[in-house]
This record gives sequence, structure tokens and C-alpha cells, in this order.
Amino acid sequence: MLTAAQILERIDTGGNSGIEFQEARINNGRVAIPHRDILSDELAAFANQSGGTVIFGVSDNSQQIVGIEPSNISALVSYISEICHDSVAPPIVDFYVDNVLVKDASGDEIHLVYVQIERSLWLHKSRNGYFYRHGNSKREMSTEHLLRVGQSRSQACIVPFDEQAVPNTGRNTLQKDLYMRFVSVDNPSSLRQRRLLVSYRDSLHATVAGVLMCNPNPDQHLYNSCIQAVFYKGKNKDANYQIDAKDYRGPLDKQIVGAYHFVSQYNRLSARKEIGREERPHYSMKAVFEALVNAVVHRDYSIHGSKIRLCMFADRLELHSPGALANTLTVESLIDNQFTRNELLSRLLSELSIGDEIGQAVNRRYFLERRGEGVGIIFRESESLSGRKPVYNLSGGELNLTIHAAGSLQQSD
Repeated sequence: MLTAAQILERIDTGGNSGIEFQEARINNGRVAIPHRDILSDELAAFANQSGGTVIFGVSDNSQQIVGIEPSNISALVSYISEICHDSVAPPIVDFYVDNVLVKDASGDEIHLVYVQIERSLWLHKSRNGYFYRHGNSKREMSTEHLLRVGQSRSQACIVPFDEQAVPNTGRNTLQKDLYMRFVSVDNPSSLRQRRLLVSYRDSLHATVAGVLMCNPNPDQHLYNSCIQAVFYKGKNKDANYQIDAKDYRGPLDKQIVGAYHFVSQYNRLSARKEIGREERPHYSMKAVFEALVNAVVHRDYSIHGSKIRLCMFADRLELHSPGALANTLTVESLIDNQFTRNELLSRLLSELSIGDEIGQAVNRRYFLERRGEGVGIIFRESESLSGRKPVYNLSGGELNLTIHAAGSLQQSD
């Protein structure tokens, strides 16, 4: 929230890369100026660069305060919020819009409206393309610039995405009982050393990995950072045959455990009794656990609005993870090669003990062993049950895994 003094200071400073002035014209409760498309470009440009403030009710040319009629404030505030949500893709979520009462050059009190835009973790496209701030104006990104900025928000940059600062977070974003799993001393220095906190603009912010592992509700900061699990009675995605559906939220290790139990609940057993009783499940829970850990560790968290989706059918299990394969990997080389998109998340999960119940079932102690054997385990365990190799494929920017269900033991007699 900005005070009247802070607003006037920004006006005195004049328009620059972090400040923009806009006049506003509202007729009968409808905003005519600024135009929706133009304002969406301005707001996205701030989010794509370093953030900034747009002040409404000030002449862009003369910086003269012209104000906003009190009866029009509500319409303008709603208009700005709608543009952030509906006219920019992905939506701008880290913004604050409000009005403030200031005094103009004559000493008269006058209302202004302002919106503060934080630098975004994502690259935003507005109605007319991709824009960034240059000096006191916006410019459209060239193809080269677009690729460079996209990389700075992805795994290809110098600072990996999972180590980048999350806007509007701080030390208090991290919950003590969760971050003490990774540090021995409770102080900012230890949290910075583990890259759970980083300095940004002279203040401490939680990193993407810090939020995902040490916040009880990470999807409040990183939208859709959860696992959605659905069980269908038949072989198709049909709501009429949907038996159960759950969203698993919270720290990533909690999501993995929740999704694991979901599969275990619907992992049917077939049995036959000859000399002794023989049982065979549809799926190897060891393979399922590896698949879930891989999906969480390797998903591209820079893709806004996507979630990991787990779908169980009568004949197969599908796991969809946002993001194409990292580096030079291909679906054919997955079993023989390893590349970690989120190295910090991998390190943190490799330090967390699973617990005896699941640990004994999957024959491991930690969530991640970091030996590069995960895909091999998924293939061996699944093929030994069903006689069919699991299938990886890329579709629509997602890495998809299909594990075929084992047939009934009675049918194999």
C-alpha cells in the first residue's frame, strides 16, 4: 500500500522504467480511456521486466494531477483488476490496486488510483503481444529478446527456476517445522545457504523450492502446484464413470504420499489358489512411487496454471507432468540418461525420509535416491507385472507416462 506522500514522490520523479502515468475517462460507469488492450500491454510490460507502478489520474505528458471522480473509483479499480486477470496470459496475480487522496498544486484534495505490479516469475502475453519496459515506455519484444527473457524464467538460465525469488514472499512464508527439516540452525543465513531464501531488491524472498517444500499451501503462491488424481471405472475420461477425485496440495513430499495412497487404494488385486494363494496387483507400487517422484521433480514450474494429473482407468494409469523434456533428452533416451530440471528440489527430496510404511513397500529410505535409476525401475517393475512396457510421450507441452494394468490371474489360467 502506498501513502499519499509516496504517490506524490513518484509523480515528482516523473515517468521512468518503474512508473507510468495514465489519464482516465469513465462514462456512465464504463471506462473509455485507457483502452483495455493498451493498458494490458502496459501492465504486462511491467510484469515482464522489473515491476512498477501505474498511477491513474495524472497527465502522462505534463505530470499534472487531474484526479479521478470519487464516483468512478470503483469502476476503474474493477477495470484494472479484470485486465490483470482476463486480458493477459497467464493472468497477472501479483498486483495491488487501490485509491489514495492527495493534494494537487492548488492544495485541493483529489483522488488518484494506482496499481503496483510485481516482477513476475512468468512471461506474460498481452492483447498485442509480448512487451517490456524500456525507459519511460513499453517496447515489443523481438524474437531474440523473447527467447532470452523466457530462458531467464526457466531452467536454462544461470539461476535455475526453482532457486528464483517468489514475489510477495519472505521468511514468514516458510513454516518453521517444514524448513527445519533442511537446516540445523534457525536463522536467515542458514535458509539462504540452502537457497530456501534469496535476496531480491534488498529484501529476503522465499524461493520457488522454498515455497514448494516449506509452505503448507504452496499453490497460493505458485498456482496449481498440486497433483490432481482421478479414478474412472471404465477406460475413458467420462464424468459418468468417475468414481473418485482428489487434489493433493501442500509440500511436495506430502503431495507424493497422498497420490501414492490414492493409487494404492484403487490398485486392484487378482488372486488364484492352487497349492498356495497367489496375488497380483494391477500396478507395482514401487514403480508408481518412482513415477510420482519423477513427475514432481522434473515438472516445469515456470509453466503457469498447469498441474500434475494422475488418471486411473480400468486398464491403465496415466501421469501427465507439465513441461517438455529438459536439455537434449528424448523419450527414447529417458531410460539411459539423466537430467535434473530442478536440482534444488532434487537435493531437498533426497534428504527427506519417506517413513517406514511406504519405505518398506518401495524398498527405499528417502524420497529420491539420485542414482538415475527411476525410469529403469518404472519399466522393469511394470513390465514384469503386465508384460507390456510403459510408454512415455510428449503432447501439448506435457510429458505423459502410461503404465498398463496387469491382467487378471484367472484370465491367465
